[in-house]
Amino acid sequence: MLPEEKSGHLDPTSPSLSTASLEISELAHGIDVLEESVRSLDRELLDILLYDRTTRTNILWGTTDYASYGPKFGELCEITPELVTGEYATLIQPRITKSQSTRLYRTRDRAEVFTPSWICNKQNNLIDQQWFRREKVFNIEHGDSWTATTGPISFDGCKKSWKKYVDAQRLEITCGEAPYLVSRYDTVTGEKIPLDQRIGLLDRKMRIVRENTDTAEDWLTWAQRAFESVYGFEYQGDNLLLARENLIYSYIEYYYERFQQMPGIHLLRKIARIISWNIWQMDGLKCVVPGSCKPLNRLQFTLFDDETVEISHQCPGCARGDITRHTGVYCRVMDWRSKRSQTFLSMMKD
Repeated sequence: MLPEEKSGHLDPTSPSLSTASLEISELAHGIDVLEESVRSLDRELLDILLYDRTTRTNILWGTTDYASYGPKFGELCEITPELVTGEYATLIQPRITKSQSTRLYRTRDRAEVFTPSWICNKQNNLIDQQWFRREKVFNIEHGDSWTATTGPISFDGCKKSWKKYVDAQRLEITCGEAPYLVSRYDTVTGEKIPLDQRIGLLDRKMRIVRENTDTAEDWLTWAQRAFESVYGFEYQGDNLLLARENLIYSYIEYYYERFQQMPGIHLLRKIARIISWNIWQMDGLKCVVPGSCKPLNRLQFTLFDDETVEISHQCPGCARGDITRHTGVYCRVMDWRSKRSQTFLSMMKD
């Protein structure tokens, strides 16, 4: 079980937050956040990004793509730091850098199809069109591209404030590398997207935070609340880790833009814990941890009642397609406003 940090905000001007020995650019190679660099920055940070809050173990590979590397890389085996660093430092790659055959296999067997950023933008714009009751709030679309609007976002005529916008909960289902939440790069073309042109749901919240906070304390408070408000689930562990890394790296970039220095380790751990709760591993058809459903074993008397035999019955949820009756471990997520975790299934019912 990972140690918990004390609550409270950190002063970004404090010398204890300085991590000047590692520049922001050193954490990534192109669009790929390097697990080796994350571990070099702080070993506990990588541990948090690999942690599963429901099982209190590590996330699973969730794919057979890496099984050829040995028994520790099986579909239902945990991803440990040693398996993504050192000699395996470049093992997990964004989809765009994977081989064509691997991409075709994952599309065929896992229905893994990533959406171009311009389509993500169009769909995210529809959400904001409903919220603001007007078009072209964050950007102006130009076919398969866009241009960010200039000037602060106006909330005139809206029924809710900018704080309500930041707190509004958003969920990306089967999130892959989380392109609807953070748009560090186009998941289809691999092109980097400048910070001021990003279109993710969380990117939009961070723009609102930047435009409406004057003090460091306010920025830290509302940046944290923005991260607490976005959720996503994914089956495959490599994609899940990439999604989590994209969120933590985005936080670093926005922090660097605001304070012109790297955030401190304790602050990064705090944000990483939020991410490890909100971006979780789940079989989306069952709402349980992948591979956790087990058959029900029952004793049954023989005809003469002098002996018993053990009969195995398939998980009733799997057998009947009933999402409420699985024997697997139902995934838990955190409601940050109430500070309580609950199963994702119960949230769906509510």
